[in-house]
Amino acid sequence: MTTAYLSIGTNIGEREQNLQDAVKLLLSHKEITVTAISSIYETAAVGFTEQADFLNIAVAVETSLNAFELLAQCQKIENDLGRVREFRWGPRIIDLDILLYNNEKYETENLVVPHPRMFERAFVLVPLEEIMTQKCGMLVSVQKALLALDIEKEGVKLWKKIATVEEFVPFES
Repeated sequence: MTTAYLSIGTNIGEREQNLQDAVKLLLSHKEITVTAISSIYETAAVGFTEQADFLNIAVAVETSLNAFELLAQCQKIENDLGRVREFRWGPRIIDLDILLYNNEKYETENLVVPHPRMFERAFVLVPLEEIMTQKCGMLVSVQKALLALDIEKEGVKLWKKIATVEEFVPFES
C-alpha cells in the first residue's frame, strides 16, 4: 500500500457537501482508504480572483493504485460531481489534486508530483501540515514553506475543525 496526500477544493454550490461527496467517492473505491482528513479552510481564489471563496481540505489515503490510476480516479470523481473546466483557475464545483505520492516524483504531461505549486500555496500547506505524520520526510519541507508564507496575507482561515474521517463523512449503516 502507498500513502498519498490529496488536496480537495470547491467554490460552487454547497461547498461543504461537495467536499463530503468527494471524500465519499474516494471511500467507495475498493483500493482507496482515507486515513486522515484535515479541518476545512476557507480562502480567496488564486489566479482568477473574481469568484467566490474556496473551501479546502487535505486528505491522506492508503492505496494500491499507482499514481496514474489514482489521478484517473480523482478525475473521475471530478467528472462524476459535475466539474466543468471552462478556463484555468476558474470556479469549480470540485478539484482534486495529488500533492504527494509516497516519496516518489513524477513529471509527465498529465501528472507532476510533488504538486508543482504546493509550496507556494498556504491553502494547500496549512491543511496538509495538519494531517501529515512525523514519519513523512516531506513534513519538514512543508513546515519550512509555511514559515516563508504570510498565512494571514494569504487569507487562509479555519472554516470548520474536523477531527476524524468518520466525523466528516459518517458511515451509513
